[in-house]
Amino acid sequence: MAIKKRRGHIVTLVRMRVVGLAGLLAATLVMVAVEPGAAQENRWGAGTDVGFISGSVDGTVFALNFQLDYYLDQAFSFGPMVQLVPGGDLTQVAFAGVARYHFRFGAVNVVPLAGIGFVHASLERGSVDTNDTSYYIPLGVTFEYQLARKLALASTVMLNLHDLNMDPPVGRDSTSVAVMFGFRFGP
Repeated sequence: MAIKKRRGHIVTLVRMRVVGLAGLLAATLVMVAVEPGAAQENRWGAGTDVGFISGSVDGTVFALNFQLDYYLDQAFSFGPMVQLVPGGDLTQVAFAGVARYHFRFGAVNVVPLAGIGFVHASLERGSVDTNDTSYYIPLGVTFEYQLARKLALASTVMLNLHDLNMDPPVGRDSTSVAVMFGFRFGP
């Protein structure tokens, strides 16, 4: 049993490294795709959020969200997003490429988003030690309030679609809802 548990942790580490390398590769490809003339303009934005995910295999959990956006123009951006559930019985890492469209109404921005990627979840509850990796489709909307030209407060509601199949007695998990609050740093 100890060997099986150790092997499960090694597989988890390998999967997390693969997801990390895929994210690094995606960021590198985006940076290489920038035209030389456009490199002088700052077209990059970033965001960070803290909040909760409800409906996960461990109930409601604390979560962190990080994003990087490349703006093709003032209204459209795309880039990687990482969602982490670092504490408790559930450890979850989700990585997705996300597209966003920015509707600007004065100091308020409404930003619908959609993406696709991968999620890995590991649950250790008592004698239960199970993990799974699945596709990950985040769908949501962010409401931003501009504090300054390049700084905004953000509130995001996101529906996470995935197919995590945890061994019994936990079972299957196909959706969760995230509510996040944070900051956006624009170009």
